[in-house]
Amino acid sequence: MASLDDTPSLFSNLEADEPEASGCLSTTIIHTDGACSGNPGPGGWGYVWERDGLAGQAAGFSPRTTNNRMELLAAIRALESLPRGSQAEVITDSAYVKNGITEWIHGWKRRNWRKSGGGAVLNADLWKRLDALAAQRSVEWRWIKGHAGHPGNEAADALARRAISDGLNGLADADPEGAL
Repeated sequence: MASLDDTPSLFSNLEADEPEASGCLSTTIIHTDGACSGNPGPGGWGYVWERDGLAGQAAGFSPRTTNNRMELLAAIRALESLPRGSQAEVITDSAYVKNGITEWIHGWKRRNWRKSGGGAVLNADLWKRLDALAAQRSVEWRWIKGHAGHPGNEAADALARRAISDGLNGLADADPEGAL
């Protein structure tokens, strides 16, 4: 399981003739998911990626969090692993993440991170991070139905659920960004 300190860069071993190094970008396909045992409760995030025949994954754990924070953190950790200027398609089963980053965030920013009813935007710390990361990359966001047999989504879900188990059994360090 990956924690905050060991989430790998997807492109840490690029040679000069590879697409990102030469300026010819290919799209990285990323499936993200978050899970929580209780809400709030212990949670996990996971993502799987593929690009040009390469693939990888990462996951993390938080001992007390919410499902929405884990969904957001999965997308954040995935984008953090990409260099600035990268092209990515992020596929999520979270309407909260997809609608938040593509629709709702514009109003939240105009209203200084307040909802239309005047209340504070929940998880604003993570929304701000996700917004900044997405602005530095070319990201297409796509929603899919969860638990519907999509292999990438099922793999990300399994990683998130395993992160909870591993964290509760002392096999994974806590990702402090996920904490309430």
